[in-house]
Amino acid sequence: MTIIRQDDLITSIADALQFISYYHPVDFIQAMYAAYQREEAPAARDALAQILVNSRMCALGHRPICQDTGIVTVFLKVGMNLRWDAELSVADMVNEGVRRAYLNPDNVLRASILADPDGARRNTGDNTPAVIHCELVPGDALEVHVAAKGGGSEAKAKFAMLNPSDSVVDWVLEQVPKMGAGWCPPGMLGIGIGGTAEKAMLLAKEALLDPIDIQELRVRGARNRAEALRLELMDKVNALGIGAQGLGGLTTVLDVKVKDYPTHAANKAVAVIPNCAATRHTHFVLDGSGPARLQPPRMEDWPEVAWEVGANVRRVDLDRITAEDVQSWQPGDTVLLSGKLLTGRDAAHKKIADLLAAGESLPVDFRGRFIYYVGPVDPVGDEVVGPAGPTTATRMDKFTRMMLEQTGLLGMVGKSERGPTAIAAIRDNRAVYLMAVGGAAYLVSKAITAARVVAFPELGMEAIYEFEVRDMPVTVAVDSRGESVHITGPQYWQGVIEARRLSVG
Repeated sequence: MTIIRQDDLITSIADALQFISYYHPVDFIQAMYAAYQREEAPAARDALAQILVNSRMCALGHRPICQDTGIVTVFLKVGMNLRWDAELSVADMVNEGVRRAYLNPDNVLRASILADPDGARRNTGDNTPAVIHCELVPGDALEVHVAAKGGGSEAKAKFAMLNPSDSVVDWVLEQVPKMGAGWCPPGMLGIGIGGTAEKAMLLAKEALLDPIDIQELRVRGARNRAEALRLELMDKVNALGIGAQGLGGLTTVLDVKVKDYPTHAANKAVAVIPNCAATRHTHFVLDGSGPARLQPPRMEDWPEVAWEVGANVRRVDLDRITAEDVQSWQPGDTVLLSGKLLTGRDAAHKKIADLLAAGESLPVDFRGRFIYYVGPVDPVGDEVVGPAGPTTATRMDKFTRMMLEQTGLLGMVGKSERGPTAIAAIRDNRAVYLMAVGGAAYLVSKAITAARVVAFPELGMEAIYEFEVRDMPVTVAVDSRGESVHITGPQYWQGVIEARRLSVG
């Protein structure tokens, strides 16, 4: 009889979370490289290069692929014949593994989990608790899938209870453009069909654990309805032209996964959950012989891709920039930022709004400055800051007019598109929005040469920092006239893809 020891599970969970924080799955690396090789859109190709370079750097440096090190989700299949040598509950063992992983001093992972989600939203400090799914199955082994899901991609999950005659394909194609770029494409789409509302969501999340194999499926052909859906959706989603980081291009998804389950005759529950460019998951089995031994990828598994600055790059000194300077910037321009850059995200913006509403002075002078939407990982060793990639900018849309008109802010840096409210505020104030690549957090952090907290230290990773940056790569996403590359880029490439389809047909 198999005996699973308490510390074996705890150690295995902790090791797995460290492992996936800096190692992409090999199938994901290969699929991303294939997308890079066939990409024709310059901005999207540049973003893919940054993601691949970042991935290799993280594997070498054992530092997080993304600053958002995720909410932990664990799927357990517990053999009904095994026995436990443990004092803790299974959930407590998993959470102790999470705690050890996220507090590991050699590779500190960002704690993002907040208790009292509709109230005080207090950070638990160690990224616990995990979301745990447990299933009893025949056998005497413990099978474990561990994933760390970023908030930006999880926020784009969609669910609907369709009528039985409604088209799943039509619904998915309606939802994907609504997701915007906050889920950091290209990645995967997990789709769950059937069961009940919660079962469909669970199926979609489980589907994301499967390896990328869409090209193999394309070669052999579909054997059932779920596989036929995968192929149809893969082609039709990519034909939308959304592209890497939403900049427009040939590849929006690397794979589409579909799982289904019997359902009530009156229902067709459908869920779609995206996985981002920081896809993180692994699988192991405990058989009583000790903790899991995870096999790292070989460095040869990473392609030799170099991210290079193009000839038309614009170098900007943030310490001397003026409002007149940004008027000549064009959507899609590559900009290298140097100088002092402030940071701030959701909690900091809320505090600023409260201070302004109360007529109180701000702790930071924003006049003529740029703000970076980021919550960095804590530094280790001689780092000035840990991985520091952008967070989703649309969450700050409701604060944008206030920041531009009441604080004198000149520009913003984040990831993904801006909504109509923010674009209008940017246009009216002749400001600018710049986009950094989501999924290249460690690469971005190498451009940060100094960092200090200048306001709201009680907010932890959401405090306002002042970064000193040198040649930090960004793209002009919304110019001073309100033109957004996240609108024009996909429109152009959708037209290119459709024209090619018609010419072949």
